[in-house]
Amino acid sequence: MSEPQFGSANQPPQPSVCKNHPETTAYVRCQRCGEPICARCMNEAVVGVQCPQCVKAGAKAVRAPKTITGAKQVQGRPYVTYTLIGVNAVVWLLQLTIGWQAFSSWFVFAPFLGVEEPWRFLTSSFLHSQTALYHILFNMFALYSVGTQFEYILGRWHYLTLYLLSAFGGSVAVLLLAQPGGDSWVTPVLGASGAIFGLFGALIPYYRSIGSDLRGLAGLFAINLAIPFFVPQVSWQGHLGGLVVGVLVGYLFMWAPRDRRLMVSIGGSVVVALGLVGLIALKYSQVDAALYLF
Repeated sequence: MSEPQFGSANQPPQPSVCKNHPETTAYVRCQRCGEPICARCMNEAVVGVQCPQCVKAGAKAVRAPKTITGAKQVQGRPYVTYTLIGVNAVVWLLQLTIGWQAFSSWFVFAPFLGVEEPWRFLTSSFLHSQTALYHILFNMFALYSVGTQFEYILGRWHYLTLYLLSAFGGSVAVLLLAQPGGDSWVTPVLGASGAIFGLFGALIPYYRSIGSDLRGLAGLFAINLAIPFFVPQVSWQGHLGGLVVGVLVGYLFMWAPRDRRLMVSIGGSVVVALGLVGLIALKYSQVDAALYLF
């Protein structure tokens, strides 16, 4: 017969205190670091539970999903597209309430105005007809349909860059194809069509990147490029310019080498923007200065 041995290995272990809450008793340990944790610190894992610190460290070790351009995958709603639609809608309401002379005329683009007021090359893409409701409705529907998809495909910053460069390219094309002194030199153009055609154009490199049949785009392009010839007062020049820039920028974003995606995306966007500025300077250098403010 033996006497009980107090403090021996047969004695049940005493509960520890939580590593994050010393005032709280901990009855379990983190499966990853082995430290005691209380119920407030427990996070279910594949096996057992983990403490908040180990969960955070594990999240950092997991690679965030990337888009085709190497950008961070968009989480949640396509807020850039929603913002663009909202800006266009607000500007259109300002056009209606303030009027053409007091508001729209300061932001619309016409070739004879661009050299003195260059902001018009971009601001005109946020204006729409004040009398033809279908103009803004069609453009915003197209922006929602294509833009929400491209925001997820490209990532927010790549998508916004594509949109703005395409809008800029549409106005540049209007300038390049205008005849100084003629009607096209003084005819104002406005609308988001150039930017939207840029999104259409970017579908070409995207379809190629995923191995999809390009013939499905032929009908889309044919219909949209034919619209200006059947609907009056629609600028086919702006559509064409946005389309060309969209294709170019799309290839830069989606076909860049994996190890140089960021450099190619940023550098390529800057080169495209500078190229468009160079074309503007070249066009105006060939025009009589007296026609700048025709």
